[in-house]
Amino acid sequence: MCLCPMVTISSHNPNDRISVLYSNLRVYASYNYQQITLSSPIPPVYQGHNDVDVWSPYLSGDGIPIAPFLGQMLTEDEADGYFFLWVKVEGKLKWRVGSWTSGFYQLFVNCPAYLLFDRGGGGSNSGGGVESAVGIKFQQVSTCSVDV
Repeated sequence: MCLCPMVTISSHNPNDRISVLYSNLRVYASYNYQQITLSSPIPPVYQGHNDVDVWSPYLSGDGIPIAPFLGQMLTEDEADGYFFLWVKVEGKLKWRVGSWTSGFYQLFVNCPAYLLFDRGGGGSNSGGGVESAVGIKFQQVSTCSVDV
């Protein structure tokens, strides 16, 4: 099974005097403490005073080796109808105040996502039974923890 979500991440700089320079940003998804997608890079960005930046990286999990127990856990979560996925952002940032620029700081962002399995109705299959499509929907928007 491939969990290949497109996520939307926004960053707001509420400061009137400090700007932020982001570099080497990578976004990936984690399920039960294991990375399940490739890291998707975000281009370097300068975030000025009171700016908001929005990124929508596509996360792909094809070809990522995962522990065998994760398949069983995902099957159990699907039977329960929901699961938790963590969207993680890692990279570096610098602060800029006037003409002074700091050194690099490591950035770690962890965003919990509560997801529901959506079982849509389907038509009849060739065996005479009812076919059911399964999709995944975000249940709610949540805030992220940020460590610098």
